[in-house]
Amino acid sequence: MKKYIKLFLLGSIALGLNSCNEEDLLDLKPINQISVNDSFSTPTLIASSINGMYNAAAVGQFNTTNPNGGRGYVWGAAFVQQNDCRGEDVVNTQAFYQLTYTTTYDTGTANNVYYWVDGYRLINRCNLVIEGVTNAVSNGVISSAIGDDYIGQAKFLRAITHFELLMHFARPYQFTSGATHAGIPYREVGIDTQSEIDSEILKGRNTVAECYTKIINDLNDAESKITNTAKFKATKNAAIAFKTRVYLHKRDWDNVIVEGNKLTGSGVALTANPKDPFVLANNLSNTETIFSIQQGPAAGQNAGVNGALASQYRRRLLVCISPIIWRDPSWLADDKRREDNSTSASPGTGMVFTNAGRKYTNKYTDDVNYTDAAPVIRYAEVVLNMAEAQARKSTPDLNAALTLLNSVRNRALANPTTQAYTSTTLSSQSLMVGAILKERRIEFLMEGRRWGDIHRLQGDNLFPIDGIPAKIANGNPAASTFTLGTPYTGPLGLANIPASDFKYLWPIPQLETASNPTLAAQQNPGW
Repeated sequence: MKKYIKLFLLGSIALGLNSCNEEDLLDLKPINQISVNDSFSTPTLIASSINGMYNAAAVGQFNTTNPNGGRGYVWGAAFVQQNDCRGEDVVNTQAFYQLTYTTTYDTGTANNVYYWVDGYRLINRCNLVIEGVTNAVSNGVISSAIGDDYIGQAKFLRAITHFELLMHFARPYQFTSGATHAGIPYREVGIDTQSEIDSEILKGRNTVAECYTKIINDLNDAESKITNTAKFKATKNAAIAFKTRVYLHKRDWDNVIVEGNKLTGSGVALTANPKDPFVLANNLSNTETIFSIQQGPAAGQNAGVNGALASQYRRRLLVCISPIIWRDPSWLADDKRREDNSTSASPGTGMVFTNAGRKYTNKYTDDVNYTDAAPVIRYAEVVLNMAEAQARKSTPDLNAALTLLNSVRNRALANPTTQAYTSTTLSSQSLMVGAILKERRIEFLMEGRRWGDIHRLQGDNLFPIDGIPAKIANGNPAASTFTLGTPYTGPLGLANIPASDFKYLWPIPQLETASNPTLAAQQNPGW
């Protein structure tokens, strides 16, 4: 088994740029006796450093002293759970993510703090990889082709992690004209010396527009450099696919379509059945998966009981499907994504299962070894991104949008001949966009995609959302609230949080602001 090089910096920016002396900062050998410089000295050690970067993406460290002691921050299970629990289509049933779900977090709430901390830890690893590999190529340790592949993968992870942090700590792109409002610091320097800390601590938040430009530049570089094809690591297709997400948030409809069309003929395609991308045996090898984070079975590849999707969503039943979306009439009663063949003894093989009358996702099934990959982006999202862009562009193409929408939805229908959307049923731009947005809520349920849509739809011209939607109260909904036939009209125990409320945004953690005066002066208003 390959070793994973641990590049955790004892005093990195991710931990608030704490005052550590340079000797402490350079003491990077507690796990495997390999320093940062040495870890890029041979091809084998470089490959291990790349694996360590992905391990940081999958597991993180959270608040432990163990560099592999995390809870799936930021691209493992935590990405899915945090983004689900910020929306209204799930109900948090226990205490694990209750503060996120109920919007009662503060500057010290661990699950929010370590989203930022582990996010920037990962970004720093990416930057160290970029610098270390660049030097290794210059020194003839590896070829430029191999180096480019590694650098492209690091730039991909750097880009998507900054983008993910923007979703929680900054307002959406369209909040100001030209997106001139505060984003987050876009870190492009690998920090392993005191002088680098001293320099980087002076750099404040980039504007959202600047962050988007850097994200797109990194993804373009990733697209041009990456040769890896394994879907549990960054690929050229992953960089292209993620650009459709970024451009969708930017409301650059034409570029969503341009990027999406690049994937035609690339080998990615929708699977025949909506459950196929989640079948454990091929959840990293099916045609629809573009990039997912590998979880296990080797030690150190997943975050265990507190950070694995099957543990949280299936074994421990921490989050159930909300009756709000479960009873939505747009989700047809015989849709395959409702298939539930569970029994009192087994969750079954359908896409949902029932426990005590409540509905839970069955997308993640290995509740013993926790090897379900954490989905980051799959082709169904690219298709629906393109469908929405076709419907929203300056001269809408509703026929193209309809074809793309139906290609995702029809595979879940009991009888597509009679149940598919038609140009008659979706005859206007508003009807088309509304159907696409609803399809996203159904298709990506329990995949961490809802918050991204809530975030980008703030003040939307067709389907505006104001802040955080009202939700069912934290706890276990009654079994009767899941009865189909009518929309859910029961109590919403958690009121809407308007976009004007300071709690719409997560605060920059106190752990950061306590030792970083630049960011302390740039805290999100109200915190």
